[in-house]
Amino acid sequence: MLDSLITSKTRIKLLLRLFLNPDTRGYLRGLAEEFSESTNSVRTELNRLEDAGLLESSTSGNRRYYKANVLHPLFPELRNILHKVTGIDQIIQRVVKRLGGLDKVYLTGQLASGSDSNLIDLVLIGEKIDQHYLHDLCEKASEMVKRRIRTLSFNREEFDTWQSEWNQKLLLLWSSDENN
Repeated sequence: MLDSLITSKTRIKLLLRLFLNPDTRGYLRGLAEEFSESTNSVRTELNRLEDAGLLESSTSGNRRYYKANVLHPLFPELRNILHKVTGIDQIIQRVVKRLGGLDKVYLTGQLASGSDSNLIDLVLIGEKIDQHYLHDLCEKASEMVKRRIRTLSFNREEFDTWQSEWNQKLLLLWSSDENN
């Protein structure tokens, strides 16, 4: 759906990667490798987004790092559009907020890496998460967003152990600390 509005696949990847989690940053060669794109196409899109004020950059050593400009007036709207396109907003409303004992929810997998996917991988941290209810909610949310939802649930201690062995990106989507 997003590709009918934004014709550059590289620009879509950059927006997903940098706007879904504005705390992340990336540099040219790293992003090109991550996206399996040429450095020229990534450079072109980074320059366009920076010229538009949507990205800010800083230099550290030999590398120029880019991140979302959270102060840009369109940042909240672009992030909301990305959440809607990926279905994350509906999942948060339908699944996360109805489960008791939930502390945090992370996005992982291809979407967290900035690649569009028909699979939404979520990691839920909390105590006494009702797995049957979670399964039912995920099935309903999957039908709504037309994407498959896969979840992993941990208590805080299990998550710390698992996270130390997990080598993929985790993007914080929801925290009880932010919503109290």
